[in-house]
Amino acid sequence: MSNAKNLFGLGVSLYFWGLMDLTTTVLSGSARPLTEGPEDNLSDKLHQRMKRSWVWNQFFVLEEYTGTDPLYVGKLHSDMDRGDGSIKYILSGEGAGIVFTIDDTTGDIHAIQRLDREERSQYTLRAQALDRRTGRPMEPESEFIIKIQDINDNEPKFLDGPYVASVPEMSPVGTSVIQVTATDADDPTYGNSARVVYSILQGQPYFSVDSRT
Repeated sequence: MSNAKNLFGLGVSLYFWGLMDLTTTVLSGSARPLTEGPEDNLSDKLHQRMKRSWVWNQFFVLEEYTGTDPLYVGKLHSDMDRGDGSIKYILSGEGAGIVFTIDDTTGDIHAIQRLDREERSQYTLRAQALDRRTGRPMEPESEFIIKIQDINDNEPKFLDGPYVASVPEMSPVGTSVIQVTATDADDPTYGNSARVVYSILQGQPYFSVDSRT
């Protein structure tokens, strides 16, 4: 009987220590260090916010603006900006400081030069948001595009004009005489600015032109 009790006690002891070992393993695998500093915690939070708070697509601005005030283009904004001026916005890249300026407190972007889509159709820039006091990045640097929208400011031009053609006398109605081609430097993807329509100013009723070809 005494041996049986000893064995039973040994079995309970082994079970207890096995359970303690398993509990220690589970806790050590899931627990976070108690010595984590505030900088590490802030870094983790910043890393998480960077993934969702600073996303840019495109800005659009019309060409050939002739007003006296700078032309408003758009606004950079971080959702970490509480509106207290603690965030400083910085613009860099193509035309930054020369064609485009930014209010480093509000993030407002303006064009300060006349833009011509036929000279340049878009600008690639980069945005930064910094802690104004420490200079520490509050967002990762992000790239975005300002596209220049077209206005109908170019007249069509004939590539090979002036044209000279002849047609035999007594030719039947519908005889093809010549094909002319005109091009327009405006943006063909925006509205009808680059659409070319042909017409004859003199020569009716003897000659006609297909308005499309």
